[in-house]
Amino acid sequence: MRIAVIGGGIAGLSAAWELEKARKGGAALEYVLFEASSTLGGSLRSEKVEDCVFEAGPDSFLTEKPAAAELCRELGLGDQLIPSGDQQRKTYILRRNRLVALPDGLMFMVPTKLIPTALSPLFSLQTKIRMGLELMHPPHPSEQDESVAELVERHFGSELVDRLADPLLSGIYGGDCSKLSAESVLPMMVKMEREYGSLTLGMLAAHAKMKKAMQGKKKSEPRPLFTTLRGGMQLMATAIEAALVPASIRCSTAVLSLKQSLRGWLVETVSGDENFDAVILASQCWAAGKMLRGTNENLAANLEAIPYASSITVNLLYEAKEYGKVPSGFGFLIPASEKRQMMACTFVQQKFPGRIPEGKVLLRCFLGTSRNESLRNCSDLELEFIVRDELEAILGLRATPMAARVYRWNKAMAQYTVGHKARIAAIRKEVEQMPGLELAGNGYDGIGVPDCIRTGRAAARAVMALALPQSEMSTR
Repeated sequence: MRIAVIGGGIAGLSAAWELEKARKGGAALEYVLFEASSTLGGSLRSEKVEDCVFEAGPDSFLTEKPAAAELCRELGLGDQLIPSGDQQRKTYILRRNRLVALPDGLMFMVPTKLIPTALSPLFSLQTKIRMGLELMHPPHPSEQDESVAELVERHFGSELVDRLADPLLSGIYGGDCSKLSAESVLPMMVKMEREYGSLTLGMLAAHAKMKKAMQGKKKSEPRPLFTTLRGGMQLMATAIEAALVPASIRCSTAVLSLKQSLRGWLVETVSGDENFDAVILASQCWAAGKMLRGTNENLAANLEAIPYASSITVNLLYEAKEYGKVPSGFGFLIPASEKRQMMACTFVQQKFPGRIPEGKVLLRCFLGTSRNESLRNCSDLELEFIVRDELEAILGLRATPMAARVYRWNKAMAQYTVGHKARIAAIRKEVEQMPGLELAGNGYDGIGVPDCIRTGRAAARAVMALALPQSEMSTR
């Protein structure tokens, strides 16, 4: 069996790893990994600067999603896994140029503790009253999708959309909560609203249920919210690349189109055409759609209809003695209403204690072109000074960084806009009619690193199941 994997980000690499495990276990298969750029890893890119790890893309993954940690252990990277310092887990929201801590008891964006919320300067008295009255919100049985902003505003008002929903989701998706799908982004809240009416009651019930399930079980240390790799997230990509057959890797080889053939699939590339029995398409949805034009127009159109946002990460390294005192916590988020270019900032040495050498402070700042398209046209130096000007205004930081790096990610973050679930259902229906084609990546049902790994490995198992005996698929 001959399999093409298109896309050398972590989704495609995870698929290739699964195939390589099966091949080493005796499965009769051959695979080729195509990547348009000169390197593998996609947005998993780490750089060592002044003994500090600068992350260009994701700096960690959610611990509760096991796929990433499991893969790291399989790759022999278990000793590199380090937890977030949750004893300092405090997040701030910028409000009128002042950092205001999120009140205790917020479960994502739903207040579950009365007193901390009532005392918080983040919300007006009117919004606090509305939060209390939300307990009486009636069930909302509608099956029609709506935006996250519409869902949150119906329960808590527009102020909470502005000061919580927008900055929280901008930090994850890099997009606009007035366009993101509640059904796809916050499915648990949609379900709670249908069952309880009040999101607060739903969250309290879920918390009580979880607490009851833990009764009688041996108490263990609470799991950290985030996990990262001591030497950088790129270690995952590097370890997989080292484990693959070198001849199977085709970097700087863009795939132009995919066509069904008598044998299975014809992959047309800038270097020539090749036949495969199956294809795992692990590129961004907009790129996948272009490849499938002329083969399945409906599938191509639905894939290209999934929008992507671009983002910019600016890493600034300071001498601690010049920087001054860093606020305790993981960092801060900035609502669009504050009219800043930055969307968020992470205090790396506090989010992951021990990762930054003593005496240094590393700030990771994020800008999104969804708020300002013109940022695309700025030079790296211009972007650095935009961030430094805003940090001076917010933190009073006037020091000159000892090192700075700017990383740009064009159309890299999938946006689960209203109607996303229906669009994905239509995509899967078309794929079912095309034997030997599987999709993986951040555009379908999860945008994080663990989601990409999960979908990549699942796609590899699915294509192997087409032709390989079950006895050859013993590498799960």
